[in-house]
Amino acid sequence: MLKEILSISGKPGLYKLISNTSNALIVESLLDGKRFPAYSNAKIISLEDISIYTEDEDMPLKEVFKRIYKKEEGKPTINHKEASNVITNYIESVVPEYDADRVYVSDMRKMIQWYNLLLEKNMLNLEEEEEKKEEEK
Repeated sequence: MLKEILSISGKPGLYKLISNTSNALIVESLLDGKRFPAYSNAKIISLEDISIYTEDEDMPLKEVFKRIYKKEEGKPTINHKEASNVITNYIESVVPEYDADRVYVSDMRKMIQWYNLLLEKNMLNLEEEEEKKEEEK
């Protein structure tokens, strides 16, 4: 699900991996659909590899998205531009065990923005993944 969705440091939004070349990745912006090369000197990370700090062990971003999806019953969540206390209270309601000292409001805003963007683009296939897991059992 999140393996081919990338975050590129210094660039807004999320990007879908289109192709690999010898010295760059060809990516497509989920915001405007434009394609361009992302070179290896840019900090590129797959959403699959992102997690948030909790009081116990780190929680994968996928799990946070699943919790938001369940809380919102598959609908969009609050706007990422809400006041800091609204953002913090919302994330606290979804992930009560998050580490308040190490998870910043800016990180929370990104998670909310990414969730809404992926949901809008029909790229958040959480229910399909659950079905696959049940079939494998």
